[in-house]
Amino acid sequence: MKKYTYSQTRQRLSEVLDTARKEDVIITRRGGETFRLTYRTTSNSPFDVPSIRTKATTQGILEAIKESRGRKS
Repeated sequence: MKKYTYSQTRQRLSEVLDTARKEDVIITRRGGETFRLTYRTTSNSPFDVPSIRTKATTQGILEAIKESRGRKS
């Protein structure tokens, strides 16, 4: 865990953020207040999910869709 003062953080924000990628950072204000800066990743899209492996084929999926709609191929 790395510690910075508020003034150091203002002067070296880029360095502080790079450090926070690797470890927690504590920022202390003059009045004694302390803050913890933690790196967190977020996905860009709610559809950004890991893929899965399946034996389904395109033809099988299309047939299942037609069947669910009450149509026969």
